Amino acid sequence: MTTSSLISDAFRKLCNLLRTWASPWSSEVAAEQGGASRLFTGAADFAMDNNTFAEAQIRAAFYPKFQNEKSDQETSKQMIEMVSRGFATMEVTLKHSGSLFMYAGHRGGYSKNSFGNIYTAVGVFVLDRMFHEAWGKEAPQMQAEFNDYLQKNRINISMELVTAELGDHGQRPKDDYAVVTAVTELGHGKPKFYSTPDVIAFCRKWRLSTNHVWLFSTRESATSFFSAYDALCEVGTATPVCEALDRIADISVPGSKDHLKVQGEILEGLVARIVSHQSSDQMKEVLRSLPQAPLHGVDSDLGPSLREICAAHRSDEKQKIKALLENVGSSMCPDHSDWFGNSSLDAQSQSTDESLVTSFLEAHPTDYATKKLQEMIRLMKQRNFRVSFKCYLNYQNVDSLSYKMVIHVRRDSIFRRYQKEMRKNQGLWPLYRGFFIHINLFKANNKKGAELSKDSNTSLEIIDGAVCSSSSAQDGLAGEDSSLMVKLKFLNYKIRTFLIRDGLSILFKEDGPSNYQAYCLRQMKNWGTSAHKQKELCKLLNQWAIHITGKCGNKPLSSSAYLDEAEPFLEQYANQALVGAAGVLVQAENLRDGEDDLQPECGAAPSSPTTSLDVVSKTEGLIVFFPGIPGCAKSTLCKEILEMPGGLGDNRPLHSLTGDLIGGRYWQKVADKQKEEPFRITLANKNAPNKKVWQQIEYICRTTKAADVSVISDSEGTDTNPFSLEALAVFMFRVLQRVNHDGHLDEALWNAGYVLLKFYNLYEGKSRSEFESELYERFGFLVKMPLLKPDRGPLPGDVKSILDEGLSLFTHGRAELSQGSYVREWAQWEKRLREILFGNADYLKSIQVPFEVAVKEVVDQLKAVAKGDTITPATAKQSFDNISFAAVTLSQADILGLVRKVAEKDTDVSNFLNGIKLEDNLMKVHVTLAHKRAHGVAAVASYSLYRNKKLPVSFNAFFYNDKMAALGAQLGMVNGEAIVSNNDFPHCTLWTVGGVAPKEANTLPQLVSQGKAKRVLIDSPITISGIVNFY
Repeated sequence: MTTSSLISDAFRKLCNLLRTWASPWSSEVAAEQGGASRLFTGAADFAMDNNTFAEAQIRAAFYPKFQNEKSDQETSKQMIEMVSRGFATMEVTLKHSGSLFMYAGHRGGYSKNSFGNIYTAVGVFVLDRMFHEAWGKEAPQMQAEFNDYLQKNRINISMELVTAELGDHGQRPKDDYAVVTAVTELGHGKPKFYSTPDVIAFCRKWRLSTNHVWLFSTRESATSFFSAYDALCEVGTATPVCEALDRIADISVPGSKDHLKVQGEILEGLVARIVSHQSSDQMKEVLRSLPQAPLHGVDSDLGPSLREICAAHRSDEKQKIKALLENVGSSMCPDHSDWFGNSSLDAQSQSTDESLVTSFLEAHPTDYATKKLQEMIRLMKQRNFRVSFKCYLNYQNVDSLSYKMVIHVRRDSIFRRYQKEMRKNQGLWPLYRGFFIHINLFKANNKKGAELSKDSNTSLEIIDGAVCSSSSAQDGLAGEDSSLMVKLKFLNYKIRTFLIRDGLSILFKEDGPSNYQAYCLRQMKNWGTSAHKQKELCKLLNQWAIHITGKCGNKPLSSSAYLDEAEPFLEQYANQALVGAAGVLVQAENLRDGEDDLQPECGAAPSSPTTSLDVVSKTEGLIVFFPGIPGCAKSTLCKEILEMPGGLGDNRPLHSLTGDLIGGRYWQKVADKQKEEPFRITLANKNAPNKKVWQQIEYICRTTKAADVSVISDSEGTDTNPFSLEALAVFMFRVLQRVNHDGHLDEALWNAGYVLLKFYNLYEGKSRSEFESELYERFGFLVKMPLLKPDRGPLPGDVKSILDEGLSLFTHGRAELSQGSYVREWAQWEKRLREILFGNADYLKSIQVPFEVAVKEVVDQLKAVAKGDTITPATAKQSFDNISFAAVTLSQADILGLVRKVAEKDTDVSNFLNGIKLEDNLMKVHVTLAHKRAHGVAAVASYSLYRNKKLPVSFNAFFYNDKMAALGAQLGMVNGEAIVSNNDFPHCTLWTVGGVAPKEANTLPQLVSQGKAKRVLIDSPITISGIVNFY
């Protein structure tokens, strides 16, 4: 029997059982009986036992959040290599700036992590309008058929919902619209996402809006794509980007919504991913067989628009939702219970109840999907992942319980941790974004329950075996190759969204302008923004800060409508191509003035890691601070340093300020002391655990001209915390041994363990490498204090368990001690924590590096920093270059040698060269292949295939007059392929008089024909090899 028939038989058997036993309590029937989700405070009528079964169905899911382990450059190289070898095609889509909206039929509208809200109401309204514009009078009938099709086939569609009513992003859209980004078959197993050709076929059948898609199936086109992004990353807007990609791509499928017309010029970015090598052929067949249908209702009167409805109910969100849904036909949305409950606007309420999750995990699964969903949730609970499981009751009685579950991932880092678990367990289902499940718990009598359990277990074994045996690579893609993806954002969008909008919360605070400037610089550094662009943007953003704080005073500008102020301010800079024009067309050809003011940003070889020497001047102060956790030994370390003869090896005064003794406004006290004595070295003896504190330290150092260095405990960390559980155990053990501590955090404090968990949680969300990189980027110096011996044994099981239990308590809603029941839980945990840690005292003492050794290493490192004998790694994130032209780079020595040979045979040339002193004034020599100002981005990108390749160049003539000189060139071949310059006159500019741009050398042949320049032929052309590169 084949794999597919095994699966079919197993599912058929399960379905028959479910029809017999589960249908009276199915989630759909429960929804009919119970209406909207009701507040669940405890299913008093339903009791769990061994005859409780669970049926779970995914109602909506979007793609898992991808996390590349490698850099964007490494990922792009891997993608190009896969395309080159014929294993895959690279697909690129536009990234519209909106919100995720999912639709699963008239009973299912979902936003990213919730339902029954303004996001889903707007989504349903926009989708309804889409049908009316496409189908005209047929819209109601087609809506009903569409909903029926989604329900029967268990399909949900995902869309990027773009509207000004849900907040501003990079640009306020001109129209309210949505584009379909995914179609998912939920079925009875793992969700299946349609390929892009299938998505376009689905959308053309139902006349839904699609995105712009480009396919790159050759090495040349794939390489050119990334080079085009390099050229446009700092200046790109929708028009030049789309024009460049249309020229480069092997297949271009325009979106049914033109980004320029519906959203505008400011483009968020592009998403490039690896897809099946068959995608190109499949796409061609879809485009051939399913042409785009005309829109029959686009000019019809569709009633009030989204913006008109929202404007009429601006102050009352519930009335706004009601008005939106009333304007949607009943064939699209006959049931409003997700928003309003059964009777009134206030009927719906929500609750997250841990017992519902536990009940689901304890029940017997009735099908394969339920088993796999239980496996996912169980793992996330066991690993204490920051995930909430919000449950909404549909219906309950003695024999059944039906509810919806929303799986909300609280931190993006969880997706990365979950991916690691999937590598260990190949059968584990992905963790989706926008993850909604309907769960039905029901009872069967003992006899039927045993029969159902036996039959379902047998069927599940068959399905598991069949799925495992058929889980091999599809379409030549296997493992991580199948999920290769890179997001490429444009600077014009990032300026508006991350620097202006997200910077408002910093700008309108105490010391806001100064902190805002530091924030913007740090962001641009992390993005790898070119130095020239950083300098110009700093001027602009400083002016923005003065403008908006002067206009708004102490009243912060709302981030939801910031573009009302920002866009008029930015318009004055648009023509400089500094920030892009939101409403004005910016031609790609006018982005820069020319190559004369450009300096190469790429060498002849690939870039390599660099180091920079940061020196602390002895004429300035130094602040030593501690991003740590209580128990990290900072106070003892500071005491040792103060008592050490000679201090840190120089004559600057050395002081320590202890946070536990100073109390409030500690960092202001540090600033005051540093201003009083600018040359002092301050040991800031207080934990500095987060960005808010780090920003204060940066401000202190900037205003007092002091350097700063962080001291951290050396620890491997976890996937999402820079400190390991072993480190946390040692810190807790140290704290619980304290007596009469200045800050009262010692063995006498009943909740000391809880306090350390709070500090530990402040670092959650960063791996060790991310934590250290940010400290390097902010402060330049990092001192590590040895903590744990490298040859230590593993953490004892009971220690790990008690720490996991505490983290679980803290993570899952019990972080507050103000509620009585939580106080009792924490008290019991604190008691057991002490018993277990002291029971493992010998182990916890044995794994620590001796304190005197740790002190010596820290002091040696601090002395090196104080003397300036330290090198700080350059840790700024690598980014794609902002290229402007392609050229063949040549050796100045080779060119000078060639010119001397010409001069030896021609007295006029010799006299000319002596007059201009060419050896002292020779320019950076290259032969331009294409310049984006003159030839366009696509032309520049077309040379990316030859980047860093050696190219022979033959020089056949010397051109000159009193204003300039150049060598005429003829390009050779790379790997047997002739290279042709886009310039009509391929040449190498040698010299120009002051005030004449190098590009004017293009006119020399014409000037020769007019008698205004001379040409000296080189009888035997001389060949020099150069390197193809981008500048």
